[in-house]
Amino acid sequence: MRHKLFWLLVPISALFLFLNSLGAFAQQNASVHGESGEWPMPARDFASTRFSPLNEINSDNVDKLKVAFTFSLGVNRGQESSPIVIEDTLYVVTPYPNILYALDLKKPGAPLKWKYEPKTEAAAQGVACCDTVNRGPVYGDGRIYYNTLDGHTIAVDAQTGRELWNVRLGDINIGETMTMAPLFVNGRVLVGNSGGEFGVRGWIQALEAGSGKVLWKAWSTGPDKDVLIGPDFHPYYDMDKGKDLGVTSWPPDAWKQGGGNVWGWISYDPELNLIFHGTGNPGPWNADARPGDNKWTAGIFARDANTGEARWFYQWSPHDVYDHDGINEQILLDRDWHGKPRKLLIRPERNGYLYVMDRLTGEVLSATPFAPVNSSTGVDLKTGRLQMNPDKQPETGKVVRDICPAAPGAKDWNPSAYSPQTGYLYIPHNNVCMDLEGVEANYIAGTPFVGANVAMKAGPGDGHRGEYSAWDIDSGKATWTINERFPVWSGTVATAGNLVFYGNMEGWFKALDARTGKLLWQFKTGSGVIGQPTTYRGPDGHQYVAILSGVGGWSGAIAVLGLDGRDRTAGLGFVGAMQDLPSATTTGGMLYVFRLP
Repeated sequence: MRHKLFWLLVPISALFLFLNSLGAFAQQNASVHGESGEWPMPARDFASTRFSPLNEINSDNVDKLKVAFTFSLGVNRGQESSPIVIEDTLYVVTPYPNILYALDLKKPGAPLKWKYEPKTEAAAQGVACCDTVNRGPVYGDGRIYYNTLDGHTIAVDAQTGRELWNVRLGDINIGETMTMAPLFVNGRVLVGNSGGEFGVRGWIQALEAGSGKVLWKAWSTGPDKDVLIGPDFHPYYDMDKGKDLGVTSWPPDAWKQGGGNVWGWISYDPELNLIFHGTGNPGPWNADARPGDNKWTAGIFARDANTGEARWFYQWSPHDVYDHDGINEQILLDRDWHGKPRKLLIRPERNGYLYVMDRLTGEVLSATPFAPVNSSTGVDLKTGRLQMNPDKQPETGKVVRDICPAAPGAKDWNPSAYSPQTGYLYIPHNNVCMDLEGVEANYIAGTPFVGANVAMKAGPGDGHRGEYSAWDIDSGKATWTINERFPVWSGTVATAGNLVFYGNMEGWFKALDARTGKLLWQFKTGSGVIGQPTTYRGPDGHQYVAILSGVGGWSGAIAVLGLDGRDRTAGLGFVGAMQDLPSATTTGGMLYVFRLP
């Protein structure tokens, strides 16, 4: 009702301004680094579309793609990073020890231009949940910014590789790490922490780009002053309204080890000057230890980019019981919704629902399952609340079987892409369910704080554990879906050449027709692909496509950590679904770049 009243009260002049802004937002968002063919951040643009306007490589000629050059990263762990490209240089970050490489695209074979090696503390490996991954660097104002596993954010001169500043933000002694890709916005570097499985309290911070000085810090739990909730905070739903809910929705002092870490993706609307970011799971996994909604975990904030002040919040999974972190990407689109222009936020969430939201208010316009879901029965659009299935409710000392989706969710961190040409969202996701038993959890700083035994398994169907889907936002249905043997743990990109690219955990890097899903080209890399594809225009004027190959991450922990496949609860339960992965691929760490002959 609130939104209908809003439109009735808007003056005609303001409505014209809003309609004009729809095109202006898309134009401004694309022009940040867009038409030049550069790729300055993992998502390419602030709206997180991961869409490229390049079309030299297209559905008519992609079958002719050849390897242009390769580069060994020297680290055979999970390669989740996105290569980024600015002018004539490609930059890429490795997993621990987080080496930053710059490759010279002007020269044949793209030789090493320089490398920067931080002194990342080795002990960080022991408190990194699931693998020692890094999700990439970002460019801004002549600098490369990125995070290290031991909780540092670093700025490096993009031309020379000289360290400009290095700020420690996390403490590995309490299990705090940093694996996310920063976002550069208006002279600020936005970063968040990891460590929910160690009872680390989540936060997001804004650093001054020139110095690394902390400009603001917002916690994900605790009193309103810590969360940067003030008089301008207006959540849409009653469940998210009240004073100091970050304290009162927890047992006494439980919020201090409450998780809610900001280790995923951040989007930015330059017109509204708002950032949008998710918050991770509450700690511990055993929900019996933390009755209440556990604000502000497993949800999404809209914040003022300059001050960090919260504007609205929505909780995907109140009192999360399944480790359904709310850290996935949010795609910002300005388009009609049911005949009216809306500023939309599109979110494929771990709990299995594809959310369409109004990003001005936080109202949920629709929430439709995009994967098998039996842990809940739907989302009440009047209250915004996820409706839980009591038959799948975990309990301490009781094994609840066949919960779908499993702890990694219907889709984990691996980002989707949107094509304005097709109107489809391209979603790499999982078909994995689990058995879950709650056990006692005791908090000791720097040690796991989980309280659950988990064993995952293939979801419904023929045993496939991964899917890649083209989702029609208007109809709320998948137009086509490709089944994969293992979870699709790579990101994806869409291009103006009517193509989408993604990789699978067996090592195949693929190009599909964006409209039909037809496989047009594939290349077998040396290891499983869990990275984020990039496409750019090189100094020679031609289009290139880049991807990192190197199995790992949570889904590939059995392959890189040497876990015993007979223990189905190993790797926080993912080994149960991945026992055959070591027979399908080997570890690796290689950059592959392709172009037309």
